[in-house]
Amino acid sequence: MYGSDVRKRALALVASGYSLNSVSKQTGISRAAIRAWQTRIEPLPRLLGNATPCPRCRPDTGVPNDAAAYAYLLGLYLGDGCISAHPRGVGHYLRIACADAWPGLIEACRTAIKAVRPESGVYKLQRQGYVSVTSYDRHWPCLFPQHGPGKKHERRIVLEPWQQAIVNTHPWHFIRGLVHSDGCRITNWTEKVIGGKRKRYEYTRYFFTNTSTDIVSLFTGALDRAGVEWRSAHRGGGAQNISIARKASVALMDQHIGPKY
Repeated sequence: MYGSDVRKRALALVASGYSLNSVSKQTGISRAAIRAWQTRIEPLPRLLGNATPCPRCRPDTGVPNDAAAYAYLLGLYLGDGCISAHPRGVGHYLRIACADAWPGLIEACRTAIKAVRPESGVYKLQRQGYVSVTSYDRHWPCLFPQHGPGKKHERRIVLEPWQQAIVNTHPWHFIRGLVHSDGCRITNWTEKVIGGKRKRYEYTRYFFTNTSTDIVSLFTGALDRAGVEWRSAHRGGGAQNISIARKASVALMDQHIGPKY
């Protein structure tokens, strides 16, 4: 007998595009068993029904227990995340794309998912140049009501009041999630001639770039609440670029965000 985590991981791999043969080699599970789990969908809903109830579906709670982890995960989702339905219609996959260059970010994403939904499995699926941190749960649309058809920048992205309350309480976690998805920390340099000698000066800046005006507005609103000064500049293709360059604001960002790792 295979446990629920093993079954969900195998089905997640198949749903992500891997062949039955490939999944069988990766997991050591026979193709016949995986095929049976695909066609016999009853065991999975039963297992899901025994899981911890979704906080959004419980009138006595209403919000995730770990609000700080949720704020971070919300930032990651708005930047590089998506939710898709299981092919058999019994649940949803949350996927966050994390670049291979930042293993610390990949682990931080996995940790946040486990903090928000401890009973749900989290799997790292390797893609070309990035890792898709994936979790299967029927309640992801409850926790991320921004889920919908089409690209995020082509539809309205508005936080629910309970989400906005979490972001207001944990603005730095939300900012960190957005910077880790669609932002960066860089070091610029310039040269000045002082006393006849040319000297090189380096200074740090943060950037955040997104094509959704709603998501950019959520980011700058959180920056305002955190006391960070910023300026905006449009880029090609309709993307908006937010720059943070003032020394005091960069120091705040370094204290709470820092470089990706």
